[in-house]
Amino acid sequence: MIEDNVVYIGNKPVMNYVLAVVTQFNNGASEVSVKARGKAISRAVDAVEVSRNRFLPESKIKDIKIGTEKIATDRGDSNVSIIEIVLSK
Repeated sequence: MIEDNVVYIGNKPVMNYVLAVVTQFNNGASEVSVKARGKAISRAVDAVEVSRNRFLPESKIKDIKIGTEKIATDRGDSNVSIIEIVLSK
């Protein structure tokens, strides 16, 4: 299932995700959700802040959700932190 207007944060440079967020808004989205987990959480926060401060000064943070996901690894289950930041115009 692919969700509309969602940017998943991984290991790419922050500006790649900033471009993805700005592109979503330029394509007519009223909200964009930025999701990350684990070590990528700080990159997600950076991407949202750069998007807001440099490219989308009219946007606001609508919601921030945090939580924990259980992930099965070869060494058993592991807990990973998750974040979802919702930006709106």
